[in-house]
Amino acid sequence: MNMVRDVLDVRGLIMDFGGLRALDNIDIQVSKGEIVALIGPNGAGKTTFFNCITGIHEPTKGDMIANPPGDASVRLNRMKPNIVTEYGLARTFQNIRLFQKMTVLENVMVARHCRTKSGIAGAIFRGKKTREEEQEMVEYSYRLLEKVGLERYVNELAQQLPYGAQRRLEIARALATEPFLLLLDEPAAGMNPKETSELDQLITRIRYEEGISILLIEHDMKLVMSISDRIYVLDYGEMIAQGTPKEVSENSNVIKAYLGEAFDA
Repeated sequence: MNMVRDVLDVRGLIMDFGGLRALDNIDIQVSKGEIVALIGPNGAGKTTFFNCITGIHEPTKGDMIANPPGDASVRLNRMKPNIVTEYGLARTFQNIRLFQKMTVLENVMVARHCRTKSGIAGAIFRGKKTREEEQEMVEYSYRLLEKVGLERYVNELAQQLPYGAQRRLEIARALATEPFLLLLDEPAAGMNPKETSELDQLITRIRYEEGISILLIEHDMKLVMSISDRIYVLDYGEMIAQGTPKEVSENSNVIKAYLGEAFDA
């Protein structure tokens, strides 16, 4: 019997918005240390899937189970977004959601708060433990900025960063919550080829150095095919294919619905 649990196990997921079925009986699994891509045309239901597993939408039907390493399984259904994050699932958004008027370091520190112990009293009275925790938070956040190549921007406002750097700052913020599963919603959107190549390397490094599993939504097929272990393909809320990059790129349903006849893997 296989005792290795998937870090994410979603079965029979259905999401209805009124009379519209946005997701129809979707099964998706992510194993420890895997990079899995979720692809499909615009409106296929990809972001809706992310919104279900992160507590933004309550699905109509189905089970969403997370298996934090070394901990008991948790059912994500009906869980609030902040609790989902505390359990170890962190996400970025298609539209950048940084605190534009805060510094780069402050953006990461805010995200880090879900892993700190000082409450309101600690913030008011600023005892020794609170000060030590704040110092640890600064150091931890700075190390993350080094990891994503943003340390030189540490004291700049987020709004002053180049576009690609803002995308990387979003990833650093997600990493600050110490996730076991990182959910990236179109991380390469709007990037130039150089920025996309750097992102490719960063995502691969996060997987190998941090041991974090990654589930990403992405339209850049070159990026998807180069870093993914497995790919799921959605079309109009239905799963039309899954498999390795090679299997998916040669699937006639995928070519017809999404990749186009001229696609070259």
